[in-house]
Amino acid sequence: LYHVRLLEKHDFDNIVISIKSSNVPRMMAAYRMLSAQTNYPLHVGVTEAGGNCMGLIKSGMGIGGLLLEGIGDTLRVSLTEEPENEVYAGYDILRAVGYAVAGPEIISCPTCGRTQYPMIEIANEVERRLRDEGFKKPLKIAIMGCVVNGPGEASDADIGIAGGKDEALLFIRGEKVRMLKGDIVGQFIDEIHKL
Repeated sequence: LYHVRLLEKHDFDNIVISIKSSNVPRMMAAYRMLSAQTNYPLHVGVTEAGGNCMGLIKSGMGIGGLLLEGIGDTLRVSLTEEPENEVYAGYDILRAVGYAVAGPEIISCPTCGRTQYPMIEIANEVERRLRDEGFKKPLKIAIMGCVVNGPGEASDADIGIAGGKDEALLFIRGEKVRMLKGDIVGQFIDEIHKL
């Protein structure tokens, strides 16, 4: 806290403190220690976290873990990625730990042998299109692999689809509505906008 005391000595007390580490356990331990010693706002993040995969994991674990403990006032996701993806990741971390953030929560299954439609591509396209258009409704949107388990596993979703052979079952708040054929993504996005 040497630098904090130095600022206070010169009557600077409108500050936010950040600790830098790319090591998640070290970063979390340092923030825990600091939060016990000061009441200044803390800017949390894992610096030099890495690329899209490892960087997201490290940031989610470090930032999300601290937020779940009540530590952290602002955050920064540091990825070897386009800057807007860092912002999206920050919102996703906030959403994952239960903070109210404008925008949808998109859930999807990992796929299995019953998946008969291009679910991974559809899930990625739905997420991309909603982000690109700035969709802000706080809906839970499900993209599931099969009609056998999908609607039941995602019954708490506001809206979802579950795949069949070259088609997808649309369900809204647990109720089966109709089959989507052809441009599944376009039709699904249209249905999302109706809610």
